[in-house]
Amino acid sequence: MDAGSFNSFSSSTEKTHAMSRQPLARVGSTVYIPSLRNSSSNPPSSYRPSGDRFIPDRSAMDFDVARYLLTQPRKEKENAGIVSPAKEAYRKLLAETLLNNRTRIFAFNRKPPSSADSMLTAIADSATSNQTKNTKAKRYIPQTAERTLDAPDIVDDFYLNLLDWGCKNVLSIALGGTVYLWNASEGSTSELVTVDDDLGPVTSVGWAPDGNHVAIGLNNSDVQLWDSSSGRLLRTMKEIHRSRVGTLAWNNNILTTGGMDGKVVNNDVRIRNHQVHTYRGHNQEVCGLKWSGSGKQLASGGNDNLLHIWDLSMASTTAAANQNQWLHRFDSHNAAVKALAWCPFQSNLLASGGGGSDRCIKFWNTLTGACLNSVDTGSQVCSLLWNKNERELLSSHGFTQNQLTLWKYPSMVKVAELCGHTSRVLYMAQSPDGCTVATAAGDETLRFWNVFGNPGVDKPATKKACSEPFSNYSRIR
Repeated sequence: MDAGSFNSFSSSTEKTHAMSRQPLARVGSTVYIPSLRNSSSNPPSSYRPSGDRFIPDRSAMDFDVARYLLTQPRKEKENAGIVSPAKEAYRKLLAETLLNNRTRIFAFNRKPPSSADSMLTAIADSATSNQTKNTKAKRYIPQTAERTLDAPDIVDDFYLNLLDWGCKNVLSIALGGTVYLWNASEGSTSELVTVDDDLGPVTSVGWAPDGNHVAIGLNNSDVQLWDSSSGRLLRTMKEIHRSRVGTLAWNNNILTTGGMDGKVVNNDVRIRNHQVHTYRGHNQEVCGLKWSGSGKQLASGGNDNLLHIWDLSMASTTAAANQNQWLHRFDSHNAAVKALAWCPFQSNLLASGGGGSDRCIKFWNTLTGACLNSVDTGSQVCSLLWNKNERELLSSHGFTQNQLTLWKYPSMVKVAELCGHTSRVLYMAQSPDGCTVATAAGDETLRFWNVFGNPGVDKPATKKACSEPFSNYSRIR
């Protein structure tokens, strides 16, 4: 079992201090600019010129070339009517090659010594140039957050999900009993709602696929649906769970909720009787929910160290208790399973992360139920996100380093480690373009990381589908 909330209630002094802080205000930072002055004012000189500017240096002159340059113009005038255009072109090309475009007769400075293996050097340079062209440029990953905002009163609870980024580039975050909206395009902040103390605090937030509506899970088991543009409460869904709703997941018009009572419920927000499917498989709090990209499979993780895969086609609206059975049940984790992420380039690949007693990231084939790989990260896995543009996975962690780790898939080699938070990084969300990641931690800061690259980078053109018959069959030649 992972540690949940460190502080359920704060003293009046702490509340007064928090009220004086502006939510989602930019945190100032001092940037160190190194000195542009060199330690030495005189540049090092490894080569000293010889000779005099008015007296030629005999040792630096090539007398054969000098004689050729002196006598050649006279010979050209004598043979001007004899030489054919082809021979004249060949002569000029030969002169350029052998003389290396040298036109001066006198030399006043000695040239640096040339390499003995100049031919091998030229070949090596050519090979290096071709290899550089073919090799993909390494992506620069900033080691510090691009922006840091203040997030006072954020609940430090491993089992909650208080951060989400909508498709219209608006980020929602719950700070205590208040939900704030931060417009990433404009950098503006607005307050959506502050719930009463008997309802809150807010325990989960989740944007609908349209980017206009946001769902809010509360500590008293209610689920509210809000219109973000008008700031209007559309409906409140009650009696879905018996206690707090710690996680939400959207699948078109279906809002899936997970509660402390261990139930997972599909709610159709368009109809009055919204509860359409109920999944029973966890005996402790459900802290992680994620729908696959196809919307056909649902992954749920709980504090009972279990991971379930549910198939939407197997669900029934008239099912009796315990009839909606899971497709797969995984019990390999040794701690709570909150971090879940479906792979964007392989629909049946799921990554899951375990809590403090497990510290592992596991990869699952949800068609066969096989565990493909397991990696010990060394610390509590709080959240997972796939890179939409590359085969990479980002994980956020708790004790001891509270870092973000970028992994190359499937080798699981560490690409980068990003540090900055001073408390466990509980919540993580991805921008609509897939390049920026927002993280919120118990240190009451919201940080933005440019970890997945820039959206303006052109991708190589995909090959056009072959229109010829039987193009899907392999060829012998």
